[in-house]
Amino acid sequence: MSVPGDLQYTKSHEWVRVEGDVATVGITDHAQDELGDVVFVELPETGATLAAGDSFGAVESVKAVSDLYAPVGGEVVEVNSALEDSPEKINEDPYGEGWILKLQVSDRADLLSAADYEKLLEEES
Repeated sequence: MSVPGDLQYTKSHEWVRVEGDVATVGITDHAQDELGDVVFVELPETGATLAAGDSFGAVESVKAVSDLYAPVGGEVVEVNSALEDSPEKINEDPYGEGWILKLQVSDRADLLSAADYEKLLEEES
């Protein structure tokens, strides 16, 4: 899967789509591929306030548990509760139905463009 050009990325392999003041966050196709089959997602509470870089939950796969980090700061306004029953959506559609949370953005961080994220992936491999 290619890296979608309309998203921004973190070095810890989260993606973010900012629309107005709301940021939708998930993990990248590369991250879900490295993890393998996702079996559980720990979601934050709606209303929680996160700073950019804060850990807000975890993704557990058959191979490992990986912490999740907020790419931007803000208040959690929605979590993808469908992941509680169907965590495999992260594997099947990481940039669509596998989104993890939405934040009301209060603090923007330095994010990577799609091109910069692709460079990061090349450097890591």
